[in-house]
Amino acid sequence: MDTKTKVKDVIVKLLKVRPEELKEGQSLEQSLGVDSTEMVEICIALQKEFGVQLAEKEVGKQHSLDEIASVVEKKKA
Repeated sequence: MDTKTKVKDVIVKLLKVRPEELKEGQSLEQSLGVDSTEMVEICIALQKEFGVQLAEKEVGKQHSLDEIASVVEKKKA
């Protein structure tokens, strides 16, 4: 499974939303209405899933799934 798919799975499970609600090219705030508290939870979940350190500014609610997956991929390398 690629990084983007894993990131999407983490977000979908954490926020209890359907995968199709996470729109391509839209920020998490736009597509899911993610707030700051939820974004912290997403950061923690991604850190646990991938074993990387992430700052909220790197994967903020203004970022899209593709942007977040790209940051995680770079951190894994």
